[in-house]
Amino acid sequence: MARQVTAFSNPTVKRLRSLRDKKARRSEGLFLAEGLRIIAEARDSGRLPEIIAFSPEGARHQLAAEIIAATEAAGGDAVETTADILSKMSGKDNPQMLLAAYRQPGASLERIERGKAPLWICAQALRDPGNIGTILRTGDAVGAGGLILIDDCADPYSVEAVRASMGAIFTQDVAVTRWPEFLSWLRSGQGQLVGTSLKATQDYLDAKYKRPCFLLIGNEQQGLPADYEAQCDLLVKIPMAGRADSLNAAMAAAVMAFAIRASWR
Repeated sequence: MARQVTAFSNPTVKRLRSLRDKKARRSEGLFLAEGLRIIAEARDSGRLPEIIAFSPEGARHQLAAEIIAATEAAGGDAVETTADILSKMSGKDNPQMLLAAYRQPGASLERIERGKAPLWICAQALRDPGNIGTILRTGDAVGAGGLILIDDCADPYSVEAVRASMGAIFTQDVAVTRWPEFLSWLRSGQGQLVGTSLKATQDYLDAKYKRPCFLLIGNEQQGLPADYEAQCDLLVKIPMAGRADSLNAAMAAAVMAFAIRASWR
């Protein structure tokens, strides 16, 4: 039976609210997801939250009621509360009627089974959590295995990244590593490393992509460092017909990922 919480000072309210902070997410090992669509995506991927908070209106939806019941049956905490308190926890003036906290999976490269998918997306030093979430969504759309974050990237479990992923945070494997470790892991098995560069001479539509393919996207401002480009098996460019010299990082990842998949048809 769900318990009712009506006080902002409640420990569960404070705990969920704290998960908007990276330090708290790291120490708790939890992250927040908002809204029925993303929470249903998690359930369909075999993931139930450890804590689910909802308004009376949110619980009226049949799918929401099923997920709340399943969470309780699995030993999770179900909390009925007000829209004001949900707003406090989510940090949004107009909050979703469902908010849930999930356990973060391990982020080591050793968890990645490179043979399970023909394409993996790798991002180096991405700073924008919205870009990370959008790349996760793209990965799901193209059937990629997941996202490998290299060097200092934004947190893929931030509220902004999870929201932008539209549930793909639950369908894509996520690993976090540094460049030397990534390169050592990559070269220990099969895999073609493909980088995008303004200096490349090979057009992305003419290139030959091998499986498994590891698509490497660089930082939003600087792109890939020169020594990282030098380690790529293939460097390609997306020609620009207008005045812009490059695409947004998440957009470039989407264009490249769909082109790679199309080349294998």
